[in-house]
Parts: sequence; structure tokens; C-alpha cells
Amino acid sequence: MTRRYYVDKSRHMDKNTAIKAFSALAQDRRLEVFRLLVRSAPEGLAAGEIARRLTVPHNTLSSHLSILKNARLIASVRHGRSVVYSADFQGMGDLIAFLLQDCCQGRPEACAPLNGLLLNGGGDSPL
Repeated sequence: MTRRYYVDKSRHMDKNTAIKAFSALAQDRRLEVFRLLVRSAPEGLAAGEIARRLTVPHNTLSSHLSILKNARLIASVRHGRSVVYSADFQGMGDLIAFLLQDCCQGRPEACAPLNGLLLNGGGDSPL
């Protein structure tokens, strides 16, 4: 069965926001943080636990978390004295939709390689 991918125009991500997200992920340590939070979904992790697992100094981690949050890739919630961070799947979905916005040009077979990845969780996905 061939599927078509449609972009929800109400959640349109503009080019500048997409560039900010790509830029945030283009740094090794931030990409590690983001992937850790994706794996830790939906509960997320406290900043101290992220620092411990990735052996990142707290002040450095704080900067990375701020950049990822500003890029709409992670979210945070305060629980007492700690802050729990989680992957922002809405922002990540908007970024993926931005990439697929022009996908297929009306030819769904052109996007067939994405079917397994998007519809079945990718199976072999490194995430």
C-alpha cells in the first residue's frame, strides 16, 4: 500500500526555525543529549541525571539544554528543586514535516523508502 505524506499547515515550521533546530543538532554533545531524551521519553530526565549519564559538566550542559530548548527540540518542567527535560515531539514532528513538505511532488512512489521508517518505527533506526 502506498501512503502519501501530508503536512499539517497549521503547524508549519518556517525556514529560520528549522535552521535553528538543525544548528542545535549539528553539535556532537547536543545531539547526544537530544537522543538520550528521545530514548527517555515520555518521562524525561533531570538535568543532573543527563550530566551524569553523558559525563558533561553542569554549566556546559545548561548551555546545551538552553540551545535545544530554544530550538523547540526539548521541553522542561520544574519538579520541586529539579528541572526535568524531555524530547519535544511536537517540535521534532514539525521539523520532520518541514523536511517532508515538498516530498514526492505528487509521486508517492518517490517517498517509498520512507514508508518503513515513518510508518513502522524504522526497525533498524539507530535511535
